Amino acid sequence: MAASILQRCLIPVQTFSKCVSHRSIVRRCLLSTAYTDATLWDQRQKDPQNIAQLASLMDRTYERKFPVSSLTMARFIDNISSREEVDQAEYYLYKFRHSPNCWYLRDWTIHSWFRHCLRYGAREKALYFLKNKVQFGMFPDEFTFNLLIDSFVKDEDFKGACSVVEEVMLQESFEKISTQIVCLYALSRYLNTKPELSWQEERNIGASLLLAGLKQENSVGFSARLLGCALIGNVELSRGIHSVFHQMPLIWTSGYLGRALVVMETVCSEVTDVKLSKEVLDQMEKILEDLSASQEDSSDSESDDEVLFDEHDGEEREKLPQYIQRFKELRKQLEVQDKTDERSLESLTSVLSQHTLSRCEELDISEYRARLVHWETERQQLIQRETDMKHNAQREKEMRQSAGAAQ
Repeated sequence: MAASILQRCLIPVQTFSKCVSHRSIVRRCLLSTAYTDATLWDQRQKDPQNIAQLASLMDRTYERKFPVSSLTMARFIDNISSREEVDQAEYYLYKFRHSPNCWYLRDWTIHSWFRHCLRYGAREKALYFLKNKVQFGMFPDEFTFNLLIDSFVKDEDFKGACSVVEEVMLQESFEKISTQIVCLYALSRYLNTKPELSWQEERNIGASLLLAGLKQENSVGFSARLLGCALIGNVELSRGIHSVFHQMPLIWTSGYLGRALVVMETVCSEVTDVKLSKEVLDQMEKILEDLSASQEDSSDSESDDEVLFDEHDGEEREKLPQYIQRFKELRKQLEVQDKTDERSLESLTSVLSQHTLSRCEELDISEYRARLVHWETERQQLIQRETDMKHNAQREKEMRQSAGAAQ
C-alpha cells in the first residue's frame, strides 16, 4: 500500500519534470533576448527629421520629375514613430522603387523598415512587402529574416513564420547556420499542426526543407532533405515537373522521389551517427501509398486546374512501383542498422537548436555590430556628398547672380 501511495505521489512530479524539460527546449529554440534586442540598433547615431516635411519634400521632388535620393528615403524610414507612419511609408517606398534611383535603396533602410514593422505591430505589412519584394525592392539580409521568423514563432503563428521561410528559400539565403536552424524549426512546428496544404504550399515547404536541409550534415539535415524531396516528388507526380521548378530555385530534372531514396541510401551506406526520423519515413510512406492509390483510380486523378504533363512525367509515373519497392527495402535496412530515430523532426530540430543556436547567435551579433559600423560609414559618406553638392550648387547660383549683376 505504501508503494502504491508513493507511486501516485511521484506521477505528478514525473509529469512536471517532462513539461519543464520540453519547455526549456522550446525556449532555447527561439532566438535569445540579446539577439532580438533593438538596443544596438537604437544606439546608432540619429539624424532627427520632421517626417511630414520629408514627405512634402519627396512629393515636390516627384512633381518636378526628379528622383528622390536614397538618403532622403533612409531619413524618412528612420524617423517613423507610429503605426500610421508605417502605413504612410508604403506609398513612398513604392514610388522610390519605380524611380530612376530604385537600385540605391540602402541595406540599412530595408533593415530599419522591418524593425519598425515589428516595433509598431505591423507584421502583416512586413509579410506583404516580402511577398511583393519586387514591387518594393525589399530583399532583407539573413539577420533581418531571423528577427521576422522569431517574431511569428514566439506568437505561435507558425503559418506566418513559414511564409517568411518561403521568402528565405526564394532568395536562397540559407548561408547562416542560425537561419537554417530557425527556418527548420518553424517548418517542423507548422507541419506538426497537420495543416491542409495546397499543392503550391506543399512544393514551397518541400523546397524550403530541402534547401535548408542540404546545409546541415546531421540527422535534422538528412530528415529535412528526405521530407523535402518527398513533398516535391508528390507535386511532381501529381502535377508534372513544370509545376515544381516554375519560379522556384529548383533543378528542372525529373526524379525527386528518386532523390529522396538517394538520401536513404546515403544514410544506410555512411558510417556516421546520422539517423532518419521515423515520423519522416512514415510521411514518405504515406505519400507513396497515396500516389499509388491515385494512379489506380485514374478517374479521380482529374483536376479542375489545368495540369500540363510531358513525356518525362509519364516516365516518372511508371517508376512509382519501383520507388515503393525500393523504399521498403531501404527502410528495412535502416531499421536493421539502427539508423531510424523515434523522435519527430520537430523534436530533433529543438535539440539541435538547444545545442547550436547560442554559438551561432554570438557570431551573428558580432557580424551585426560590424555591419552597423559599415552602414554608418556609408551614411556619413552620403551626407558629406549631399553637403558638397549643396555647397557647389550654392556657389554656382551666386556666380550666376554676380555675372547677371555685372552685365
